Amino acid sequence: MNMVSSFSIAMFCLVVFWAYWAWKTLSWLWFKPKKLEKRLRQEGFNGNSYRPPFGDLKETAMLMAEANSKPISFTNEIFPRVLPSLHKTIKNYGKNAFMWKGPQPEVLIMDPELIREVFTKYTVFQRPPRILLCGLATYEKDNQVGFFPTDKWVKHRRLLNPAFHAEKLKHMVPAFYLSCSEMLSKWEKLAGAEGSELDVWPYLRTLTADGISRTAFGSNYEEGKKIFELQQEQAELAIQVARSLYNIPGLRFFPTKRNRRMKQIFNEVRSSILGMIDKRMRAIEAGESRNDDLLGIMLESNLTEIQQHGSKSYGMSINEIIEECKLFYFAGQEATSTLLIWTMILLGRHLEWQERAREEILQVIGTTEEPDSDKLNQLKIVTMILNEVLRLYPPGVPFGRVIEQDTKLGNITLPAGIQILIPLILLQQDEEMWGEDAKEFNPERFSEGISKATKGQFSFFPFGWGPRICIGQNFAMLEAKMALAIILRRYAFELSPSYAHAPQAGTALVPQYGAQLILRKLVHN
Repeated sequence: MNMVSSFSIAMFCLVVFWAYWAWKTLSWLWFKPKKLEKRLRQEGFNGNSYRPPFGDLKETAMLMAEANSKPISFTNEIFPRVLPSLHKTIKNYGKNAFMWKGPQPEVLIMDPELIREVFTKYTVFQRPPRILLCGLATYEKDNQVGFFPTDKWVKHRRLLNPAFHAEKLKHMVPAFYLSCSEMLSKWEKLAGAEGSELDVWPYLRTLTADGISRTAFGSNYEEGKKIFELQQEQAELAIQVARSLYNIPGLRFFPTKRNRRMKQIFNEVRSSILGMIDKRMRAIEAGESRNDDLLGIMLESNLTEIQQHGSKSYGMSINEIIEECKLFYFAGQEATSTLLIWTMILLGRHLEWQERAREEILQVIGTTEEPDSDKLNQLKIVTMILNEVLRLYPPGVPFGRVIEQDTKLGNITLPAGIQILIPLILLQQDEEMWGEDAKEFNPERFSEGISKATKGQFSFFPFGWGPRICIGQNFAMLEAKMALAIILRRYAFELSPSYAHAPQAGTALVPQYGAQLILRKLVHN
């Protein structure tokens, strides 16, 4: 009798357990998505009806594969190729639309004032979790303990700000110059006065990798090459995960071949960076530390904060410092390399702007002088060109945000559990805001600055906006100006007939088939 009772109880518990998980799964796959869909339609949004379990992911994958299968004619209207599923959604349902990323709806927000509100209220509209990196760019608000806020992002931003101060960036300019000079010494062997074809994309990636290695860690590209290669592989694996039809919660913890490789890369990168930090910390303890690179400034700022308050809780842990270093490596290299590559592609097509930029560089800097930050900041035409490139080809095409509770945004109420999608590239090419030539390359529109160009409208934010604007934007712009100044005074270039226009969105907007240019050495009297 006791055995029967025990068996009955065990079976009852098992049935309850399976019923609970069956209900949770059904709720996740059907009831919750349909409830969110009803709420969104009531708020005036439209989109496909939810189709379990993948939503619009199958169609998205198909459209993306089709778009990536061939290049397009040279046009700056790249949105249909870069985000084909979103382009189709807007075409079918208008600007107030939503898509399905599995059982989670992605809601399109295109009203500039609503976007401004999203960027301003960063503790409400938070960044979605990232597989690839942690660090300042990914931290959100923590819970408040008593009267003391424990906002990790605020702490990290305060500790990292000194590293990106204008005065500190000035001291990094010679490192930029050295990296540029080394790249051009390679081009010297490949490009002649008659003109030679060269895919400059891998060289620019190496250039910015070398620049971030020198300025962030006092090393050179060769020392950091392994880290860059590993993080590039990690990025490609992360994109595969994000685009997978079978990206169900918890799957990334299963020991699949891809997950094992991602874990191995994580450990290898961590070990390499930890070695650099340990070496620098020993130098600090011996009184031999240098603090003119990003790592040195960050460690000094961190130690000062801990000493002033007498508690390690006010500073960053070793793990947090490692994650910030990984972010330096990845984001610092990516933002500048993509800005430079699209600038060279556009200047290779618009030769009149290339010549105007060259004339300004030769007038302000000269033919042989090593530029300093003051002279680089005097390059008005170069700045106009870079802003126009950022408008047409921003590093990040869409911005994503999530909300944890029902949230009022303007006159609409958004339900908890949705993701917000801000299609930056559409706003920066909107004819209502920018005029009939919105999709044309015309740096002249920035001749009187960004405020005049946007006519006071919220329509240009390639590095984000508000309290969480990218901390490294000045770093990226200064490095890009240096590279352009050195390249343009040494070479003239134009697009090669073999160049295939194929912008592709991954972790950044890149040329899928490279950037083939005809380079010609210049001789100055």
